[in-house]
Amino acid sequence: MAMADCMQEWPEPVVRVQAVAESGLAAIPDCYVKSPRDRPAAQHLATAASAGGDVLHEPLDTSIPVIDLGELVAATADEGRMRQIMEAVAAACREWGFFQVVNHGVAPELMRAAREAWRGFFRLPITAKQQYANLPRTYEGYGSRVGVQKGGPLDWGDYYFLHLAPDAGKSPDKYWPTNPAICKDVSEEYGREVIRLCELLMKVMSASLGLEATRFQEAFGGSECGVCLRANYYPRCPQPDLTLGLSAHSDPGVLTVLLADEHVRGLQVRRADGEWVTVQPARHDAFIVNVGDQIQILSNSMYKSVEHRVMVNAKEERISLALFYNPRGDVPIAPAPETVTPERLALYPPMTFDEYRAYIRKYGPRGKAQVDGAKQGQGS
Repeated sequence: MAMADCMQEWPEPVVRVQAVAESGLAAIPDCYVKSPRDRPAAQHLATAASAGGDVLHEPLDTSIPVIDLGELVAATADEGRMRQIMEAVAAACREWGFFQVVNHGVAPELMRAAREAWRGFFRLPITAKQQYANLPRTYEGYGSRVGVQKGGPLDWGDYYFLHLAPDAGKSPDKYWPTNPAICKDVSEEYGREVIRLCELLMKVMSASLGLEATRFQEAFGGSECGVCLRANYYPRCPQPDLTLGLSAHSDPGVLTVLLADEHVRGLQVRRADGEWVTVQPARHDAFIVNVGDQIQILSNSMYKSVEHRVMVNAKEERISLALFYNPRGDVPIAPAPETVTPERLALYPPMTFDEYRAYIRKYGPRGKAQVDGAKQGQGS
């Protein structure tokens, strides 16, 4: 079956994870059980339930970098401070592929309002949400799986997916929930503010590679870049040691800006040594930012996208909002000429984001198999 055909409908009936969680089962169905090597470690699960004082904190040398953007946002940073911020972002992109930002210009009140609006949606009865059930042709709406492989493994999470930009590609009103009534307006305002943050971060990243500050934005499609919002809901799970809320993957786009749950930890990042590190948000109004595959490609692997995954919890549900900043779909992305030398050849052939994204939409999250497979001569 051609990819375009198999991506029109789900291969089997979709079961809401919330429904499974609320059914009272003591053991999770086999389709959610991960292989032993992919399951979360016991010491990580023991610390994921709370952000309170009893949480085991990771050693300082494994902490995700936290970058203060206050002076940059206020345009009061002098040349020395600008250089410090650029160096901090560059180091985070090289060594982690993840960092947190504080004093980023997005109002804490707006962040809370967006998160609570989606919490309100996910707490509605499932019957009230089913009218927004999504399909793999666009993924817009209420979903419970990624990938169209029949019988494939599933993750312990439901989500809601929407397009926020550009104007021509915005999700129509029919895809937006009307309850809570504030959901659309607050999400669009939140999206506009986070897009501004993404554009600022792209200037910093571009300049930190020695490129013109506007180079990243231009290479990815200028004002026609795509922006998507995915609201994630991870219900309580009776066997969190056997499954994941979201399997290990790197993000296919440019940047992801995550607003994590203010109480429950769950996001993990794979360090260069292969160990998983649980991310503790620096503050309730911090964003967690990660490099997507397209920056790895454009930077010729000088900056790396990194695998991450989500743990679930036996006692607490978890909500998060992920904003994905993506290239325009039809623009070929390849290593910038300035990153290519006789000693460092171009690692990736040109490929549009529409072509690239089709992989995860067909197969679901699969580590870094896609970006690694996209290297010259390796195929995907």
